[in-house]
Amino acid sequence: MSSIDTDSETLAVQQRKKRLQAALDRYWMSNLRIMAALLVLWAVPSFGCGILLADWLNRFRLPFTGFPLGFWFAQQGSIVIFVLCILIYCLAMNRLDRRHHEELVAIDAGSATGTGVASTETGPTPGAGR
Repeated sequence: MSSIDTDSETLAVQQRKKRLQAALDRYWMSNLRIMAALLVLWAVPSFGCGILLADWLNRFRLPFTGFPLGFWFAQQGSIVIFVLCILIYCLAMNRLDRRHHEELVAIDAGSATGTGVASTETGPTPGAGR
């Protein structure tokens, strides 16, 4: 093996590491965006309806229970919304994980062929049926 082959292999490894790190950074930023959106989605009804708008909402009653609506949001509504946020997070992360896995497979396929470009036929993705 000549030094030119070794240099090109070292360069290919460095480029692969950069592509992998960029993919991981995109994954983490997407995860942070999902978490931030869901925290806002949880905080607005919990804080807004349960504390800030409680007096106004207390003028209304929850059907079939007689509880004031502001009281219900403060006691139960935020918990229900939190559980829904957990469900949405699980679904969003499954989707993000699937896309991230496909991106990593494409990076590996591109580095395995030595072209740096992934082929379009990477085969079935494990866990894609979930």
